[in-house]
Amino acid sequence: MSFFREKYLPKGGPDGGDGGKGGDVYIEARNSYHNLSHFFRDRVYKAENGRQGMGANRNGRTGADLVLRVPPGTEIIDEETSEVLFDLTEEGEPVTVALGGMGGKGNAFFKSSTNQTPRYAQPGMPGEERALCLNLKLIADVGLVGLPNAGKSTLLSRLTNAKPKIADYPFTTLIPNLGVIQRADGSSIRIADIPGIIEGAHRGLGLGLSFLRHIERVRAILFLVDINDDDPAYALRLLRSELETYNPALTLRPSAVLLSKADLGGEGVEVRVGSLLPGERLMPISSLTGLNLDRVVELIEELMG
Repeated sequence: MSFFREKYLPKGGPDGGDGGKGGDVYIEARNSYHNLSHFFRDRVYKAENGRQGMGANRNGRTGADLVLRVPPGTEIIDEETSEVLFDLTEEGEPVTVALGGMGGKGNAFFKSSTNQTPRYAQPGMPGEERALCLNLKLIADVGLVGLPNAGKSTLLSRLTNAKPKIADYPFTTLIPNLGVIQRADGSSIRIADIPGIIEGAHRGLGLGLSFLRHIERVRAILFLVDINDDDPAYALRLLRSELETYNPALTLRPSAVLLSKADLGGEGVEVRVGSLLPGERLMPISSLTGLNLDRVVELIEELMG
């Protein structure tokens, strides 16, 4: 609220300007981002406030918008209702997640022939405030699924440009790894190494739900079963059961079974395992010696159609 005063104009009248609108908050998917680690430090994000109006009919400026960037594959979920607001699967235009408040009107706005000296101004309205959950699901063409220490990370490192952590103990992989196979035509195949699944993973046991979600977007699944496992049939049933319990649609994806660590198997082990897994599409492989790795790429091409 302001009134104009100047020599010879004792009744200059109201000249309070309007307040500026608050900035909006946007979220944008960018291919240059690969995880959500940049959100770990700060948990509250605010766009700039709109500036207040001033005398001489000067309006306040609009607050600057805030754009938060996430990797493609990020779901934006309302924490209160659990509703998925946006699913940013590709790089594109930012989506609005919170609107800035409206600026209030100065007393000059309310001047009229019947009210020439309004002594009030309209306060601004607060902007939207909401709690959001960001859920990243890797966008891959093929998912590698197996029990801990089945050889998924080693296979990924041999097939693609990925450099995952590899060791001879279970649960070496603590984060999903993504590798890329470059095709001759210039296109690519993305392969995701899903950290070791154990019985009860769909209930959150082991690494559990933290990484099962990363397999939801894949087009095909490669099950890795250690050829030297005491009960490979049970291992395969367990893997399929966990995926089906988590999301029944996963059982409809094209799949094949890779018998890993074939270089460690003795004579006749392939026949023995084949008899335990009748009707399954099996391929023995060795990431150490390179056995059938070229055929794995052909198999992936076939599964993807």
